[in-house]
Amino acid sequence: MSEHRRKPPQSAGGGRAAARRGAQGSGRRAAPRRGATEPEAAPPGDGRPYGGRAEARRAAQRGGGGRRRAAAAGATATGAGAVGRGRRAAANGPEKKRLIDYPRAGRTGARRWIPSWKQVTGTAIGFMGLLVGGAGIALAVVDVPQVKDDARVQKNVYYWANGDQMVVAGSGQYNRQIVDYDNIPPAMRDAVISAENASFEEDPGVDPMGIARAVFNMAKGGTTQSGSTITQQYVKNAMLSQEQTISRKVRELFISVKVGATVDKEEILAGYLNSAYFGRGAYGIQAASRAYYGKDCEDLTPSESAVLSALLNGPNLYDPAGGVGSAATPAKNLERVKDRWAWTLKREVETKRMSSVERSEHIADGFPMPQAPKPATNKAGQIGYLTNLADNFIVANSDNISRAQLDRGGYEIHTTFDKKKMQQLEQAVKKVTKENLKPKERDEDKYVQFGGASIDPKTGKIVAIYGGKDATEHFTNNADFTNVQVGSTFKPFVLAAAMSHGVRDPEGEPEQGPDQRTPVSPLSVYNGDNKVKLLNYDGSTWLDKDNKEWHQTNDGDKSYGDITLRTAMQHSVNTPFIQLGVDVGTDKVKETALDAGLVEDQMERTTPSFSLGTSAPSAIRLASAYATFAAEGEQTDPWSVKEVKRKGSVKFAYEPKKQQAIDTNVANNVTDVLKNVVEKGTGTSAQLPGGRPAAGKTGTTDGNKSAWFAGYTPQLSTAIGMFRVNDKAEKQKFLEMYGTGGQQSIHGSSFPAKIWADYMSQALKGKPVEQFPKPEPIGKKVYGDGSSPSPTPTPTPTPSESESPEPSPSESTEPSPSETPSKTCGFFDPKCKEEEPTGGADAGADGGIDGGADAGADGGISSSPTTTPPGGGNGNNGGGGWLGGPDGSTG
Repeated sequence: MSEHRRKPPQSAGGGRAAARRGAQGSGRRAAPRRGATEPEAAPPGDGRPYGGRAEARRAAQRGGGGRRRAAAAGATATGAGAVGRGRRAAANGPEKKRLIDYPRAGRTGARRWIPSWKQVTGTAIGFMGLLVGGAGIALAVVDVPQVKDDARVQKNVYYWANGDQMVVAGSGQYNRQIVDYDNIPPAMRDAVISAENASFEEDPGVDPMGIARAVFNMAKGGTTQSGSTITQQYVKNAMLSQEQTISRKVRELFISVKVGATVDKEEILAGYLNSAYFGRGAYGIQAASRAYYGKDCEDLTPSESAVLSALLNGPNLYDPAGGVGSAATPAKNLERVKDRWAWTLKREVETKRMSSVERSEHIADGFPMPQAPKPATNKAGQIGYLTNLADNFIVANSDNISRAQLDRGGYEIHTTFDKKKMQQLEQAVKKVTKENLKPKERDEDKYVQFGGASIDPKTGKIVAIYGGKDATEHFTNNADFTNVQVGSTFKPFVLAAAMSHGVRDPEGEPEQGPDQRTPVSPLSVYNGDNKVKLLNYDGSTWLDKDNKEWHQTNDGDKSYGDITLRTAMQHSVNTPFIQLGVDVGTDKVKETALDAGLVEDQMERTTPSFSLGTSAPSAIRLASAYATFAAEGEQTDPWSVKEVKRKGSVKFAYEPKKQQAIDTNVANNVTDVLKNVVEKGTGTSAQLPGGRPAAGKTGTTDGNKSAWFAGYTPQLSTAIGMFRVNDKAEKQKFLEMYGTGGQQSIHGSSFPAKIWADYMSQALKGKPVEQFPKPEPIGKKVYGDGSSPSPTPTPTPTPSESESPEPSPSESTEPSPSETPSKTCGFFDPKCKEEEPTGGADAGADGGIDGGADAGADGGISSSPTTTPPGGGNGNNGGGGWLGGPDGSTG
């Protein structure tokens, strides 16, 4: 045969066979056809490439050398033409793709970590999908709760301090009265929808835009908003609890969506208006209409409806009668509700639920003022004042009992009120009233009111109050709020400030530290003449803002010459104490009064008249501040509730906090001076039987518009106030008391002191007689406002009848000889020693400065009230109340 005859196939180790197997293993059938740049595959059935064995051998060598390496290279190639792709393709292999290209391939630096828009979009879509899916599952799973049974609204039970039941009472006369949708006037529906949720009739139960707006406003630091729709509020009020938790809010959202999709809008709106809280213990529109306007809700006018819709924004801050806290006074609430009323009418026009002409007519008619609160008849007498006082204390001091929760009832409230002392205080007021006031015979006896409070100095407990004639007739609690000035009962705080801080160095700057000041003794001497010129601490003439001098008057225009502070307090002389207040600094006087227990809201500007009692603390706070002196400087805020229980579980318990607010010796020296007032001065009508010691101070204001007596024993501190005001007058104002009770004028030494003595005698009957602690010497005798270091003793005029109309035989109307300075000393001469008195209870140990509260409006010339009392109230009207400062809505 020819030598070119094809030889039989070689073994597995042969070159041609190896090449063929390599070609087959690499998928030769998928190789390019003729015309391609790479060698074309052999026809079917022929495993040899064109060019013969030599070409195949060279190809195998190029792939890495050796037949076996050629075979391996062919096996790893992808596609039929892998062999012909060159060294680079064979070396790197194919590029693999990832499911999530992150960090991003082909990018360097920061760009490698920045996701593409496709990735961002995909993630957002995925998240929304999960959110929608989760919401869908939640909506499918959540069940709409049953509407709570309105009949479960309960009464509260109040207990006396000894555990006896006081009264079973709710907060208001009308708790809840369900009315049908058709009985709710269209004007009320329109007002609520316009003000609360304009999209109510179209939204699905929630308002995403409203929620977003609320979040945005809160993020900006603006007013806190709920973003809730009417449906959400209905669900919360009628189906869920009031707890402020995220889980409750989320559940509320899902239930609201479901309710919005399944419940008729009319039913939702009626349910909301029947369950919402409007204040004054009124739940639902019918009870609210009765409580505020004394009519059925179907008779409400559009203007009245706008007012009631404003109350849904928070009755504590929108009830014109006032609420709890210094931000909820009647004046502030009235201004706030008027603004909301006008805004609501405007919103009704904007939402096309009222014409602009109708709105103009309502505005022209004026604000429809709601009636004063009317307590339930089971709160007659003093009971209504007590329950309101307890309620206000709980709301102001409890973290988990709101006004709305308290009004729903079911609580056992254990108070500090002593039933026997309550009766004794009420009887003392009635006795003086019956014996002296004849309103049918004398016009001057009309509209006379009293207010009083009694406190245990050792504990701060409020044991008794007198709030007025009857809580169902006179709605303002006179023990908690009167807005009448306290006059000279403020002078003990000036005395305490002078002993605590001292008078300023005339050569120093106005602001001086303790090392520059000189604490004073009660035997310090000041000019007691009438209309003496007021001086600055440095001896220059004091001028007011109009560059005018100040000449303070004494009661009855009496002049006393140079007089010690002790004697000036005894006869309630004004000129020494107004000058002493300037020498110490009225800021220090105010600081001392606050330390004793008064509150910021009860004091005005610290002009010189501040020291003469132009401020208007409540009887509770005044009695509490005097109790600080009785407790040797230990101050305890007044309190009225020991414990609150619900279903046997304690929901609130109060623990009083005590602090040494005033130095013990300062307090004891003040007590000794006030003891002298009762024994020899203007307070002799307050002397107690059986030799029981008492300390106190009378107080009267210019214009004879108020009179006070505040005093204490070691066991009890009590303050009694008297004034005249017509509760039913459209424009209320304090009236003069000249001729009242058949007397020329009324002062603290008259009826208030008699009531105080009668009550204290009965309240302490059978109690052991306790003596006041003996004071230690204090301060230095100084001479103020031009008084002579060597004064010529002159008879002191008899104190004004206004402070002691009928002095007792034991009463001294002149300074005792032991109190008259006998040596000449410079104002700040440390080498000069004055002779100490040999007589008197304090043996010269007591000194002080009088501080007073300033209403500030009169510039100190007159201390008569310049403000008018609010038109009613519910027992704690704003800053005048003894609770003093908490703000905000609790309802």
